[in-house]
Amino acid sequence: MIDKPMLGWREWVALPELELMKIKAKIDTGARSSALHAFAIEPYRKGGQRWVMFAIHPLQKRCDVSVECHAPIKDRRIVMDSGGHKQRRYVIETQMVLGQSVIKAEMTLTNRDSMSFRMLLGRTAMDARFTVDPGASYLQGRPNADECRRLLVRDAVSFETP
Repeated sequence: MIDKPMLGWREWVALPELELMKIKAKIDTGARSSALHAFAIEPYRKGGQRWVMFAIHPLQKRCDVSVECHAPIKDRRIVMDSGGHKQRRYVIETQMVLGQSVIKAEMTLTNRDSMSFRMLLGRTAMDARFTVDPGASYLQGRPNADECRRLLVRDAVSFETP
């Protein structure tokens, strides 16, 4: 049996393609999809492809700091939140650095200003790669920009070798 990296119920995550080098995520094994806080969501076309621009408040409990993000649209789907409310959301796919792991993850975009965490990491993104300890926090440490770049290069090279 291969040992899987251990996650706590909350972890620091980096989303380098969105230029978000650290954001706190709630690890939610009860949620199928992952959600990323977004507001001022505006779809547009770039080179014939559908893209979305959105802003994010990356810091918990603070709305005075915002970051503008751009990503290709992967899908648009109906998602039911924990309260049973259905919402049609844009879906993007982006690289995520979690500890020493680099994965591609789908994220639905929704306004999470009223929620404690700006990001929710669901089961599909974890895809049996991790074990979760619900009594622990931040087991993967805090992202470091230089370390994230090194991991991304390592990950790109490992995909190129047969």
